[in-house]
Amino acid sequence: MKTVNIHEAKTHLSRLVEEAAKGEAFVIAKAGKPMVKVVPLEEAPKKKRRAGFLKGYASVPDDFDTMFAKEIEEMFYGK
Repeated sequence: MKTVNIHEAKTHLSRLVEEAAKGEAFVIAKAGKPMVKVVPLEEAPKKKRRAGFLKGYASVPDDFDTMFAKEIEEMFYGK
């Protein structure tokens, strides 16, 4: 594992973070004394979505595509 001093880490932070994100962990040291270890984050596993898990809790009316058509038409064109 690579060790870099604080000044070098500040100067090259973007590059070091990109390397760490790719799996190359490193240590930041101050006056030769290791202070912190930078490692990549592990992505949380995505939960699988279950299709139909709300089945029976809601329903779509048969006239859904024409609901309130008369009222909407009256709003635009008047009676």
